[in-house]
Amino acid sequence: MDALRNALQPITHALPAPIHELGTSIIGDVCYKTLILDINLESTECLKLAISKGLGLGIIAASSIVKIPQILKLLSSKSSSGISFLSYFLETSAYLISLAYNYRQGFPFSTYGETALIAVQNVVIAVLVLNYSGKSAGAAVFVAGLAASGAALFAPNILDMQTLSYFQAGAGVLGVASKLPQIAAVWQEGGTGQLSAFAVFNYLIGSLSRIFTTLQEVDDKLILYGFVAGFALNAILAAQMVYYWNAPAKKSEKAKGKMPVKAGAGAGSSTATPKAKSPTTRRRG
Repeated sequence: MDALRNALQPITHALPAPIHELGTSIIGDVCYKTLILDINLESTECLKLAISKGLGLGIIAASSIVKIPQILKLLSSKSSSGISFLSYFLETSAYLISLAYNYRQGFPFSTYGETALIAVQNVVIAVLVLNYSGKSAGAAVFVAGLAASGAALFAPNILDMQTLSYFQAGAGVLGVASKLPQIAAVWQEGGTGQLSAFAVFNYLIGSLSRIFTTLQEVDDKLILYGFVAGFALNAILAAQMVYYWNAPAKKSEKAKGKMPVKAGAGAGSSTATPKAKSPTTRRRG
């Protein structure tokens, strides 16, 4: 270890100022000196912090594209089959409250930054679902309502911090409840429809990672319990995705293919009774 440290220290001490400033802004002066300058990997606290920050930044980076496959799938299919608008409405509402709460509490951006990026993508998906369901007017009302709610949540002169903390407790319930309509929609459809596997499994990994980052950096049980419950329901949704992965057809598609056949209407039906020819019928020449 000493040989490795001696070999790397000339490099770490010569890092450009922008990299040094970025590193200290992420893990702090003490841990930057411990891990980067001194290359002391025996400091468990700094290692945990570095891992937590790395996971947090990774989640934020992944969240910038996590719902893009879902959006593209909706655009290409022009169908909202298997997608629950209620699920996206509840989740977006929960994210908006959580974003305002974390921001106004001054928590590190690496512990909640993905909520802003996912919320924007959720709005796009919800609008597409409403449009493809023939509810374009509802999409406009949805967007306007979110904008008004966001303005109130971020304004201290409109909503005090104590009240916002109550909203945050409710947001945890909303976040958990948001998964239930989607789970129910998949079960009712008998398949995942236009649901994106990429988004589902990334949510599962992200919610598990958020439990770790919250334990390391945020001393707030409201946020922690929300991530734990969210992970449990994301696991159910992921299990559904695996279970229905090779499903031959959705219930709705099967129902469309099963048209009732009247007796005697089918040419190959065993119950069809051939119509007797009239004795007066003559062949035309």
